[in-house]
Amino acid sequence: MPIPDALTNEEIQTAWGALVQQVRTGVLLTLRDGHPFGSHVPFAFGHNWSRVYLHLSRLALHTQHLLADAPFSLFIAEPDQPGKNPLALRRINLQGNAAILPPTDASYATVKQCYLEKFPQSRMMFGFGDFALWELRLRDAHLVLGFGQAYQAHSMAPQQWLHQKPEKKN
Repeated sequence: MPIPDALTNEEIQTAWGALVQQVRTGVLLTLRDGHPFGSHVPFAFGHNWSRVYLHLSRLALHTQHLLADAPFSLFIAEPDQPGKNPLALRRINLQGNAAILPPTDASYATVKQCYLEKFPQSRMMFGFGDFALWELRLRDAHLVLGFGQAYQAHSMAPQQWLHQKPEKKN
């Protein structure tokens, strides 16, 4: 199967934007005693992929893990359906560090409003003392849009996606 040409940055931006509009939850991977631990969580992105916001309960294991050890990965994938090749599903894997976004932060009200627009049923939970907004400060992204369409980006240049070409064998 020939490898398709790389997409432009604009095409990639459109593709990852469409993916995160279609999918409302992802798998948050935290560290539990040095081992990966996955939890299903709703998310809301900032203006690009380098910031993601979660509304988490302190009682949840994934929150306890983040409080103890801030590195995480967030995996978001389009749903599998009959007739689709599961190996060609669009997906993005994000890595970084997490921190609570305090209500005194200048961006808190805006982030809360965006989160509530996406998840209006969570309004009541903003009144619960054990819930907090978390800001996932992303460092790296790995985006797969299909066969031969894998891209990487770094938070220092979030709009610059590099095509991950397979190495040629001699």
